Amino acid sequence: MNEKSQTALQQTMLILLILIIMPTIGFAQGEADQLIANGFAGNQPGIITIFTARKVITMEQDNPEARAVAVSGKFIVAVGSLSQVKSALGNTKYVVDETFANKIILPGFIDQHLHPILGGLTLSTEVIAPEEWVMPERTFRAASTPEEYKKRLKEAEASMKDGKEWLFSWGYHSLWHGRMNRASLDSVSSTRPIMIWQRSCHEFYMNTAALNTLGLTEQSMQGKGDASKMMNWAEGHWWETGTNLVIGPLMKVFVTPQRLEFGLKQMIAYLHSKGVTAYNEPGALLAPGLLEMYQRILGADDTPMYSFFIIDGRGYIDQGVPAAEAIADGEKIINSHLTGKVCFFPKQVKLFADGAIISQLMQMKQPYLGADGKPDPSHHGEWMVTPENLEQRTKAYWDAGYQIHVHVNGDEGLEVLLNALERRMAENPRANHRSVIVHFANSSEEQVDRIARLGAIVSANPYYPVGFADKYSKIGLGPERADVMVRSASVLKHHIPLSFHSDLPMAPSDPLFLAWCAVNRITPSGRVAAPEQRISVMDALRAITIESAYSWQKENELGSIAPGKIANFTILEQDPLTVEPVKLKDIPIWGTVFEGKEYPISRHATLGMNLPQDKSAPTLTSLPLPSCFSSCGQDFDQDHGYCGACSFNLMLKNSGVLNTLTLK
Repeated sequence: MNEKSQTALQQTMLILLILIIMPTIGFAQGEADQLIANGFAGNQPGIITIFTARKVITMEQDNPEARAVAVSGKFIVAVGSLSQVKSALGNTKYVVDETFANKIILPGFIDQHLHPILGGLTLSTEVIAPEEWVMPERTFRAASTPEEYKKRLKEAEASMKDGKEWLFSWGYHSLWHGRMNRASLDSVSSTRPIMIWQRSCHEFYMNTAALNTLGLTEQSMQGKGDASKMMNWAEGHWWETGTNLVIGPLMKVFVTPQRLEFGLKQMIAYLHSKGVTAYNEPGALLAPGLLEMYQRILGADDTPMYSFFIIDGRGYIDQGVPAAEAIADGEKIINSHLTGKVCFFPKQVKLFADGAIISQLMQMKQPYLGADGKPDPSHHGEWMVTPENLEQRTKAYWDAGYQIHVHVNGDEGLEVLLNALERRMAENPRANHRSVIVHFANSSEEQVDRIARLGAIVSANPYYPVGFADKYSKIGLGPERADVMVRSASVLKHHIPLSFHSDLPMAPSDPLFLAWCAVNRITPSGRVAAPEQRISVMDALRAITIESAYSWQKENELGSIAPGKIANFTILEQDPLTVEPVKLKDIPIWGTVFEGKEYPISRHATLGMNLPQDKSAPTLTSLPLPSCFSSCGQDFDQDHGYCGACSFNLMLKNSGVLNTLTLK
């Protein structure tokens, strides 16, 4: 028998195998012929591997638990007890892999929404933040008081050997760390340039040495419209649109090829250490050479996860591109990157409503409150996309058949979005449109009911009440609104599909931690914020697996363990359904299986960095400023940056720095 005939026979045998298995063993959603097509698309049949486990939690309602999973290539072919799977395989060659015999297999964890460039850059700095960040090779302890923050910053400066090297730090927030200004940074060092990146990612503080190194002057900050009103030269502080005055020269010394590459590789290792096997960036950053870097690093053979992207709809609005042209241009980008480990979702777009939660720029129906508990007239939300533009763009993308993901945080922002969706359904009803309410910080019960009636779904960040309710109950929202942020239980009560995301670096990309947040809602003070909004462990696990896949229209490929689906698993040392819910985030993760291959977590090496165990990460050297670079940046514009994670991509693109990098 020749090789071609043998391969055809093997395929036929496996098809028969699946047909035999399906009546008794769990299988993927969809018809049998589609299952078989999924199971063999791109697959090279060979010896089947049967992974055994103490328990397999499948996320399949018809077959919720198993003890064995059979994998051929990168696809699952059978799920059940070991005897069932062996019997079904018959004379087909197989090996039994008992690596996970005493462990728990779950579907590969999914982070529904994060930002790889921003996550890579922030976590490549000296992180001093209100929460702890556990990286593969270093843990950044939390700093919860002004005294802790200043002590950590001084320690970081003292540990640096080169007196001219920049000190970059991310994570500062005034509600935890007190007042920041140029004088306080000068007291840390009067000679070393220091840049502090605020926790929300859209404020910068610099000391005098940094301003001198960048060649900035007070005069160059004047006469630039609204931007000149959003900076304080004396205090070395730039925020919102004001960051456009410094983003160009600052990014020239911060966003170097070395830092970009190190940051992305460290992010891969970080995500892998948390069991992530797939993530998505909505509003992807595109620049010359950047997609090539993504393919080289994120798409490398040893990168054990999928990197998905959604086209950005806001940039076209800011640039004044008509909707029809925006859709056509976006589809060119999408269609040229539809397959592989690094690819775009077809017919999906990211839009925006109101501002970010960390900076308290959500659009709220009721006023923000000051420290005295009274309305603060100086504090108000912002629109990232005006209601008029949101109306126009949702209509254009809706009528073009797109799934629309919309960033929204305030209850007034949500009201505007729901009104727009209601008009879309009235004018052009669509079944299964799966419009995604992204972030979902503030809402009312009536609005949750409207979400259900309109057929929308929710992707929430469950870290919000855990990380911010204590502080926001005192300043900004007040205790009632702060505690009920992210109404997860209400969403599930209305049978609305609910997924979770980190929005890295707005929260740690740690799916078990996100599940823990939703299950427990325990704040740093030890209290439970809105206990009635806690959800079950199973619902939380679904939110980081099958429901995340559903929000991407990938539920037939990812998110559960069933024949025909891709063999992506997260391997735990303990059963999340039997441990105490308060210990959910502490379950050790062995590693992952990605496309059928085992990837244990290494404590000593960063994935993709090819570093010996006794070597440290490469030095993050800076590029010199080009002599032609002006002190106020190359392409100044008036774009507002009201969401740190999502707007930083636009700021970085506008800075021009990516056009000067040599991304090999």
